[in-house]
Amino acid sequence: PRITSLDLLEAECAYTLFVVAIFWLTEALPLGVSALIPAFMFPLFGIMSSKQVASAYFKDFHLLLIGVICLAASIEKWKLHKRVALRMVMLVGVNPAWLTLGFMVSCSFLSMWLSNTSAAAMVMPIVEAVAQQIITAESEVDALEMSYSNGSTNPGLELDGRHMLQFIYSQHSAQNLPPAETGRKSREDKYNGIFKAMCLCIAYSATIGGWTTLTGTSTNLIFAEQFNTRYPDCQCINFGSWFVLSIPITVIILLLSWIWLQWLFLGFDFKSMFKCGKEKSAREKASARVIQEEYNKLGPISYPEIVTLVLFILMTLLWFTRDPGFIPGWSSLFPKYKGFATDSTTALVIGLLFFIIPTKPLSRTSNGENTGFGYTPLITWKEFQSCMPWEIAFLVGGGFALAEGCEVSNLSAWVGSKLTPLGSLPLWLIILISCIIVTSVTEVASNAATITIFLPILSPLAEAIHVNPLFILIPATLCTSFAFLLPVSNPSNAIVFSYGHLSVMDMVKAGLGINIISVAVVMLGIMTWMVPLFDLYTYPSWAPIISSTNNTGL
Repeated sequence: PRITSLDLLEAECAYTLFVVAIFWLTEALPLGVSALIPAFMFPLFGIMSSKQVASAYFKDFHLLLIGVICLAASIEKWKLHKRVALRMVMLVGVNPAWLTLGFMVSCSFLSMWLSNTSAAAMVMPIVEAVAQQIITAESEVDALEMSYSNGSTNPGLELDGRHMLQFIYSQHSAQNLPPAETGRKSREDKYNGIFKAMCLCIAYSATIGGWTTLTGTSTNLIFAEQFNTRYPDCQCINFGSWFVLSIPITVIILLLSWIWLQWLFLGFDFKSMFKCGKEKSAREKASARVIQEEYNKLGPISYPEIVTLVLFILMTLLWFTRDPGFIPGWSSLFPKYKGFATDSTTALVIGLLFFIIPTKPLSRTSNGENTGFGYTPLITWKEFQSCMPWEIAFLVGGGFALAEGCEVSNLSAWVGSKLTPLGSLPLWLIILISCIIVTSVTEVASNAATITIFLPILSPLAEAIHVNPLFILIPATLCTSFAFLLPVSNPSNAIVFSYGHLSVMDMVKAGLGINIISVAVVMLGIMTWMVPLFDLYTYPSWAPIISSTNNTGL
């Protein structure tokens, strides 16, 4: 049959999408460069004019990104993130299990507000310092143990290390083995396990914390912007609603991941984890010492740190209170301009303050006169530029252009019509299949590229089977961040792997378990507490009505 003009547009748009997807998956070109392909292919194919395509490359998302990067640049410049991380670790203690949990909590909290890469890059040197200090302490204990076995123990050393000798004897007396011999046999494997667990906890917690907030990772931002662009009448996805739906998932996955890493590399010893009133081992004292030394190097909190912390808290509060849902937010103060102010408005206002507020307060002399000082803002334009992820900005813009091209060419409608037969499957199975496919692809492709490719496919699928689009899009978006399996799956994994404590099989073995845990928890969440949050079992009025004879089983 003769190809009509409409069919030709669909084919040309599909070809463009295929070419861009191949470049994104293979990374033959930088992701940002590949994202510019639609800018010249769509006008050449007659799908969209050059002016239309260009307007798709800069959206409300980019203003939000600018504001968030201003905050991140100031946090990193003044080392506020390091102070927060060390303080959190000091609070949980230095028992290996609790120390691992402390690093996970601090790194995941930082990655909520900074990029996952920055969080991992900042916390990992602290972990490495603690690990090296543990090695030194254990070497001293080995020397002490050997002297004790040979009968030439120095009384002074024995006094300092008695708690470790008692520990060694208590652990191995049942086997009737000399403590020195047994210690040499098992200690290397044991402490290799500690290093592996501590390193992997940084890689995984940086990713886990990132999906908690809408601004924590690029995939969440891409989803929010593309969703709000496709469904402009839906005002349900904002910073507050996303945090409410994701925080239970984050907490559950973080705790289960901690337990999994403990069991896999250290063994889960509740008796030693919850011991009270006992003297700390040499390893624990060494860990506490290096963490305290790192914290002392920061000195007292500085004026720029205080200002950055205040602006951070202010930005977060304004995000949460803009439109919380259960009570009127501050956006209701402008009833004539409903929907005009978004999360990007808040981010941009606070972000601009970082270029205005000086790094030093204005001081006065004894006679009340102002003292002069060289004016320097909290961050400069060069510092902002060095932190701004321009590749992500172009990548997201390319995703918007592709999504708009799919709509204009009717490719989205065509894909939806072909996916309609899936409506005969149970809804939970459709969601599970989507999650598994997305999780598998994101292990070998960038997270941002994966979500950009799958959103234009999954949205028509939900509409075709007459299901609330959020039912499928939210789990798919979360699963896009489940890149735990390989060192190349995301930058956080690569940073941790570069320290040399892990093998690829270590990461595969641990990451496979966390992938299974994460998908299971997301499935639990989408079928339980997220249902009333977004009224998921009701097909919304803001989604298009597509006639279909298929019924979706629940």
